[in-house]
Amino acid sequence: MHPSAAPAESAPLPGSPTEPPATAVPTPAAAPGRVGRRRAWAAVGVVCAALFLLGLDFTVLNVAVPGLRAELGPTLAETQWIVDGYALALGGCVLAAGALGDRYGRRRAFAAGLALCALASVAGALGDTPGQLVAARCAMGLGAAFFMPATLSTVVHVLDAPEDRRRAIGIWAAVAGVGALFGPVVGGWLVERHGWQAAFWLNVPVVAVILALTPIVPESRDPGARPLDRLGAPLSCAALLTLVWGFIEAPGRGWASAAVLAAFAASAVLIALFLWRQLRCAEPMVPLRMLRGGPVWPATVSLALMSFAMFGALFLLTLHLQQVRGLSAWQAGLRMVPLSLGLAVGAVLGPVVARHAGARVPVAAGQLLIAAGFVQLGLLEVESGDAPVLLFEAAAGLGAGLLAPVATELVMSAVPLAMAGVGSALNDATRQVGSTLGVAVLGSVLATVADGAAPGDRAAFTAGLSAAALVGGAVAALAVLLAWLRLPGREPSAATGRSAPAAPGPG
Repeated sequence: MHPSAAPAESAPLPGSPTEPPATAVPTPAAAPGRVGRRRAWAAVGVVCAALFLLGLDFTVLNVAVPGLRAELGPTLAETQWIVDGYALALGGCVLAAGALGDRYGRRRAFAAGLALCALASVAGALGDTPGQLVAARCAMGLGAAFFMPATLSTVVHVLDAPEDRRRAIGIWAAVAGVGALFGPVVGGWLVERHGWQAAFWLNVPVVAVILALTPIVPESRDPGARPLDRLGAPLSCAALLTLVWGFIEAPGRGWASAAVLAAFAASAVLIALFLWRQLRCAEPMVPLRMLRGGPVWPATVSLALMSFAMFGALFLLTLHLQQVRGLSAWQAGLRMVPLSLGLAVGAVLGPVVARHAGARVPVAAGQLLIAAGFVQLGLLEVESGDAPVLLFEAAAGLGAGLLAPVATELVMSAVPLAMAGVGSALNDATRQVGSTLGVAVLGSVLATVADGAAPGDRAAFTAGLSAAALVGGAVAALAVLLAWLRLPGREPSAATGRSAPAAPGPG
């Protein structure tokens, strides 16, 4: 769509407070400046390819750590930041990057972010000191912060038909999870044959292909050309950076250490300043009215709790497969591939269930399945084989697939199309903070219970795994209540006896 063309409203799910009445005239499928359906779906394919690469980059380096440490000799702290610098920069900058994409062009932000990611990957592959690799991973994360919001906002922009849009958001949600699952598999295969540098080099040809296909993606931006909130943007970056830093450092330094407490305190102050700025700014970066009432805040919290549970569980499961069962990183990664099938099936079913039963049903059911998966995870024993692992993957994968596209659609349907980049970034930021917190908290519980055990004590590790699974399951259970009480559902219509949207809960 041309920047000056009038945007079509996002198609909300049943029960959303922005759902149009049944008599509303639908937006024409071929509005002026819109692209054809074939090109629209091609654009969805391009941005989802980039999203898959982003997921790979989250986890692909984990399997390269042994070879990297043997060759470069980084300390444990340096190794942690080589792995986590990507998540830090992405989580800290994504909100501001989404606002910049809305103002200056989402395709432009998409291409610039990909190019930065490729250049940083080259620098990482050629790096010969730990500091250079940390800088490269942070630069890769910054690039991802620019192109990740553009993926979802492009999906919302190019597809007019509600069915197409919901289907595409389901694909987007599935790809977002599947990429991270394939990271250890792809990385393990490459690293075993070509060394740790392959974890960086793999980005370069993939990005080159995606950039060559980028002209397929229509350009879009906020037609109002609102001025950039020059104070809100750095405040959001600083607040999220300190918050994510605290979560990443807490397991190693201790949750009560001075540095971690200072980071959390600073983040709280910065978040308060950011909110104050958004309330007083004539053109806020994130209009807080979107979060007042309606489904936006419970939907984003549901996504954060889903990410907390899933990434925390994947961390625990990976350690179980490698440290208890003695599998290689590649063998462990292969056993997680079936989880992607559950995600894919759930992503197809979730929007269908939401249309007939309201958003609360697939989101609450998804969190319930994740909680059931944690029960199975907590029952793993030293001698457990593949069957319990596959049972966990079936339950948790299906659950995450059910809720992710529905909660994402709730967020995007409440955001004006002109601000799709900010809406996408809000969705991405909550997921990122949730996943980082999940690994940090559940990893810390595991370490605390197993503290003092002899190296290789598998029984102590299994006890710690059970304790961490109990915490993860409790979080998922609380998420079930949140979804059921605060998300919109459907209730019988008194006039017709047919199902009709129910108003969301108060606040």
